[in-house]
Amino acid sequence: MENGYVILGIIALLFLSMYGYAYFSVALEKIKAIREKKRNVLKMEQRHQESLKKQELIDEKVRKFNERKEEIQKELMLLEKMKSRQRVG
Repeated sequence: MENGYVILGIIALLFLSMYGYAYFSVALEKIKAIREKKRNVLKMEQRHQESLKKQELIDEKVRKFNERKEEIQKELMLLEKMKSRQRVG
């Protein structure tokens, strides 16, 4: 009878170890999935920040271009006025 309890204990330990191994692998997969999701979120956030910086640079260039365009138009208008005064005078 004593050997029967030993065999039952070994069988119980076997089933517990199989359950533990199965649960451990599932838990490990979940942890890996969570880490991967965090990495993806960080990558997307970095891409978003980079795109915002690039957009700011583009906006600044466009603003400078428009300012220069207005300056050139004002200078051309002044030249036209000077030309028309010279024709009259």
